[in-house]
Amino acid sequence: MTHAIRIHQTGGPEVLTWETVELGTPGPGEARIQQSAVGLNYIDVYHRSGLYPVPALPTAIGMEAAGQVESVGEGVNDLRPGDRVAYAAPPVGAYAEARLMPADRLVKLPDGISDLQAAAMMLQGMTVQYLIRRTFRVSKGDTVLFHAAAGGVGLIACQWLKHLGATVIGTVGSDEKAELARAHGCDHPVNYRTENFVDRVREITDGAGVPVVYDSVGKDTFEGSLDCLAPLGMFVGFGNASGPVPPFNMGVLAQKGSLFVTRPTLMTYTAKRADLLASANELFDVVLSDAVKIEINQTYPLAETAQAHRDLEARKTTGSTVFLP
Repeated sequence: MTHAIRIHQTGGPEVLTWETVELGTPGPGEARIQQSAVGLNYIDVYHRSGLYPVPALPTAIGMEAAGQVESVGEGVNDLRPGDRVAYAAPPVGAYAEARLMPADRLVKLPDGISDLQAAAMMLQGMTVQYLIRRTFRVSKGDTVLFHAAAGGVGLIACQWLKHLGATVIGTVGSDEKAELARAHGCDHPVNYRTENFVDRVREITDGAGVPVVYDSVGKDTFEGSLDCLAPLGMFVGFGNASGPVPPFNMGVLAQKGSLFVTRPTLMTYTAKRADLLASANELFDVVLSDAVKIEINQTYPLAETAQAHRDLEARKTTGSTVFLP
């Protein structure tokens, strides 16, 4: 027996319940993991609320954790009991003290990366990796706009972009978050509550606009993000914190400068094991080099997941949040 946070219906944080669950032995291709740290990500809110449907209810949710392999099933040859591993992948169910997981979704942790760091950075860090190294490969001298710059993904992105030699414009929701983003490499924090971010981007770029906008906010920022782009620029939408982008006339993209729009996901970019390992290893390298520091600014007991969700949705959190089983 073990414990997990599960939902029996979709809804607000109140649907998250702490339950005793049965956990069997690993089947072919699986590993059983005793988890030491579990990550909180906005995609968990989407699964809890029903915006992103889960396969079946009731279910545990959560996409990211780190821990130690307890046992492996038939056909698993590259993992053994005692190995430290982490993941940021389906199936959902990371909000648990222990769980079964497909072995090909697990990544071994190097000695210099702690379990807490791994749980705080696998999903967010690999998201940044594919966004800035694959979806739009940022080069030295580029100026980019990154929304929610003081969030978990944002703080990693600001540091990594600065390491690449980019100029970073980042939107934030308070002066305190502006200072936090600045301390992590954001050259131009923009408080969207007191400033118009489109005007500021045009001012900073002398009217030229930016080649890429990374937007996890969605509905509230979409139109403004398009207005920040230079001709042939790319809008990269990777989240919906304010709600999904509504349908729009694609002719607008032509009118605003032959723009590109893409809606990528980490799961697509890491679907092949070779891509998963390459993404994780590039993340490990940039963290081990100290170019990117992982900020764990909140921890909660796993049983108090509902409060963490409330704080996340109220934008009370910064950096990464980790649950302790």
